[in-house]
Amino acid sequence: MNPLLIGPLLEIGKSIISKVWPDPTAQAEAQLKLLQLQQAGEFKELEANLQLMLAQTDINKAEAQSASNFRGGWRPFIGWVCGFGLAYQFLIRPLANGVFSYLGHGMPMPDLDTSTLMALITGMLGFGGLRTFEKSKGMA
Repeated sequence: MNPLLIGPLLEIGKSIISKVWPDPTAQAEAQLKLLQLQQAGEFKELEANLQLMLAQTDINKAEAQSASNFRGGWRPFIGWVCGFGLAYQFLIRPLANGVFSYLGHGMPMPDLDTSTLMALITGMLGFGGLRTFEKSKGMA
């Protein structure tokens, strides 16, 4: 494991432990288990995931700085598509169906399956939340 990551990982673990277990005895036991996991080499998978996230963040930064709309414009495009999909499903379709029903038009507007759309939006908003966290910690 990268020695530079061990300290921050242990500090994060200790911070979580202090919030979850207010009892000092339970905190000490949990911290002991955390140190045992570290000594047993259980943090290797976590380190690999962190390195993958950092690499993806670097790729995202490079794409965002690109002058090409083909590389840098796909995220805003996906955001607009998701926004339009939500607007259609939760605003336009119900209002239009109400108007059509009032006018005696028998065919409602088609329903949109939002399961895939919500997964995409959640992922995009999650990256936005990570960015906000980075800014609040002064890393941006």
